[in-house]
Amino acid sequence: MRAVISGGGTAGHINPALSIAKKIMEKEPGSEILFVGTPNGMENRLVTREGFPIRHVDVMGFRRKLTLENVKVAWKAVRSVPRAKKILKEFKPDVVIGTGGYVCWPVLRAAASMGLPTLIHEQNAIPGLTTSRLSGVVDRVCVSFEESRTSFPCKKDKIVLTGNPVDPAVGNLDRAAARRELGIFVPFILSYGGSLGARAINEAAFALAKEYTSKSPVFHTMAVGNREYETWKARAEQEEICRFGNVKVCDYIYDMPRQMTAADLVICRAGAITLAELSLIGTPAILIPSPNVTNNHQYKNAAVFRDHGAAILIEEKDLTKEKLIETVKDLIDHPEKRAEMSRNMKKQGVPGSADLIWNEIKQIAKQNEKGR
Repeated sequence: MRAVISGGGTAGHINPALSIAKKIMEKEPGSEILFVGTPNGMENRLVTREGFPIRHVDVMGFRRKLTLENVKVAWKAVRSVPRAKKILKEFKPDVVIGTGGYVCWPVLRAAASMGLPTLIHEQNAIPGLTTSRLSGVVDRVCVSFEESRTSFPCKKDKIVLTGNPVDPAVGNLDRAAARRELGIFVPFILSYGGSLGARAINEAAFALAKEYTSKSPVFHTMAVGNREYETWKARAEQEEICRFGNVKVCDYIYDMPRQMTAADLVICRAGAITLAELSLIGTPAILIPSPNVTNNHQYKNAAVFRDHGAAILIEEKDLTKEKLIETVKDLIDHPEKRAEMSRNMKKQGVPGSADLIWNEIKQIAKQNEKGR
């Protein structure tokens, strides 16, 4: 199979694209995959690290308010479609896939106008502007939340629930073994705010560690992010919150599937991939959505899980150390509440997401072959 995949801007768009690419290579070894991104996007680093080639279209995202910058954006958008067509004509793909980000617009638009089989994947509960607008011209729309179906303006029969593709280890590890390997035999709390960290979460989690977890029969790992790790480490040493060995401060979680599997409670943001991982494992969560994302999509993601009894949602504007400590203490003291949340969390998971997406890719590719 020859496939063009486009998705960029954030890791939330790029990692699903890479998962889909790897699934294609697994199902049909010898397939050729070409990524299309922007010249300066994060996708260049992540895609090339995985060994896939990448080409570029020069396109920018529209500002959500009227500015002169949008004139430049519109001009680039107009020029980017012919550039995308040129790439597609040269590569001759069997299918063209988009996973979000404004770079998808010219690539999928060009592919649809050329009659190529097209598919988009939306990670969040509420679709982004690009995937929403493309839904009318592509052959298939893969969504990660059942609630997303009503948010697309396209015909509903082209929308398929596939979930978010994640690391294959997620959901396949043994919890007891993971806890033994980590040496944890008490309730385990895991808090993190992403690779760079999230100051609001770090502040509240630090207070949690200082006033509750460091003094309780629990284990608490705090991943504070690369950006301010030395500051938080020094503060932890100064205030002796790690003195009993049951609180660990680190910059990043490098074995996230194992840590999530071992955890009794996770405190984190509400990115779509994080939620997909939690739901496959069934780990109860306190979700603190980032307020600094487009269309407030993290809040809407978290609200779905809250409404299904799978998580507790605390908006950042309402986050205080007292509220977090009270919420965590209540859940640790009442394992039956965590058990109910875990059952509800698992109900939100879509196992085998990458395989489901692969099935849709094969289906639209075959339909195209029959139509030739």
